[in-house]
Amino acid sequence: MIRPFLHTLTNGLRVVCVEMPHLHSAELAIYVKVGGRNDPPGREGLSHFLEHILFRGTTDYASSLEIETAFEAVGGNPNAATDAESTCYYSRIHPSYVRQGMEIFASMLLRPLLEGTVIEQRIITEEAREDLNELGDEINPDTIASRLLWPRHPLGMPTIGTLESIAAIRRTDLEAHLRQYYVPSATVIAVAGPVRSHEIITAARKVFDGWHGGAPPAAPMVTKRNNTPQIRFVRDSDSQMNLQLAFLGFPRGDRRFMAVRLLRRMLAGGGSSRLHLRLREELGIVYSVEGAIGAYDETGCLTFDLSTAPDNLLQAVEVTLEEIRRIANEPITAADLERIRLSYIFDLEYSRDSAYEMGVRYGWGELVGVKRSIEEDREEVRNITADVVQEAAHGLFAPQNLNLVAVGPYKMGMKKKTREQIGRYAERF
Repeated sequence: MIRPFLHTLTNGLRVVCVEMPHLHSAELAIYVKVGGRNDPPGREGLSHFLEHILFRGTTDYASSLEIETAFEAVGGNPNAATDAESTCYYSRIHPSYVRQGMEIFASMLLRPLLEGTVIEQRIITEEAREDLNELGDEINPDTIASRLLWPRHPLGMPTIGTLESIAAIRRTDLEAHLRQYYVPSATVIAVAGPVRSHEIITAARKVFDGWHGGAPPAAPMVTKRNNTPQIRFVRDSDSQMNLQLAFLGFPRGDRRFMAVRLLRRMLAGGGSSRLHLRLREELGIVYSVEGAIGAYDETGCLTFDLSTAPDNLLQAVEVTLEEIRRIANEPITAADLERIRLSYIFDLEYSRDSAYEMGVRYGWGELVGVKRSIEEDREEVRNITADVVQEAAHGLFAPQNLNLVAVGPYKMGMKKKTREQIGRYAERF
């Protein structure tokens, strides 16, 4: 049994250590509770921008090259990611050099130069352009769907920001964001691998004990929702239509969340999933179907993504909606539930071999308040019933929760016919 050790330093910084003595490398991650939903109006992308700029040099390491070479010297390869609610700095590292890795990350978070903003603006602008077509329209289905799911809220904005908001970011914005949100009480250090908890806690205390700061500002909560299905078509010069069906879902702590995990697997979780069998194996109109869960403090979503030729779009929408309606209204067989249940349990067991996954489970889980052991997840999924899964499906896939995004060279009349399909879905649900 893998058991995490948690210790909170006097400054509020939480240290999570997952001892995995059978491994030969360690994962070091620092999670900060700040993301796109914390960006001020007109400065969307600020959290992501700050993540980038921290790699551009510190008072101890004058450039990104010096940071990279410092990590290489301890077996590391640093990276970072920003999402809607958190920012993570992480690296694989040699178990004997975890403290040195902490020191490098501490230098980035506590003593950054915050220089090179003009160059970084250019880089991030080029990254943002990847989600735009030649007319400047957004063509990333995730971004478009988010605007429909959470209208006029920071969760509906792209984490990377817009071209206008990226250009507006100044050094003073970065300084204020760092001061407000990069505080020990909103941070978790996670180390997983062949390490000892008391050594990790001692190292973290020596490296970070001088870090101080107050509580970060509260993020704005989602208070509004749509009462009818939403649809958005965007024209793009591609060879395929990129289709996303995004259903407004449940927050992380909702009692139905495990059922949502199983529903994703049943519908788009691999070769035996319902949408894969219908759309690919029976009809041959897609290469793959992907399902993804988004979960936040007070809201969430379940999305399905596929690409198909323009002539196949209406059939793909019809079949996808029919399979979703069926799973919400027809009993799930015991065999289907057991197959999905076992696949989930097996993936839980496989995760024991990954220091990265254990760091996410116990480190990020501690940050957002959903830290659960493998044993707890396994027990919950073993006890879940078909009735519970169907109840969750009926609440999740209700027509008013549906947001459909289609991007590509759609033909005349497709938007109208898609609206009619959604209307029939609502009538039959």
